[in-house]
Amino acid sequence: MFHADDSSLQALRARAYKLAESGQFDGAHAIRTALIAEGWSNAGRAFQSDYMRKAISERCLAAAKAH
Repeated sequence: MFHADDSSLQALRARAYKLAESGQFDGAHAIRTALIAEGWSNAGRAFQSDYMRKAISERCLAAAKAH
């Protein structure tokens, strides 16, 4: 059970990073909203992590500067 949770969260993080690096989103809240809209039921739980929110926000900021 934990393995399935881990792989699901890894997949969610990979998708979140891809969205953040696209330059289309301005922060972690927008990424979380997009993931929920895509059907990621565990997005809310994943974004409870300060580390996750910070990493996503930093990637959004870097992508915005690059575009």
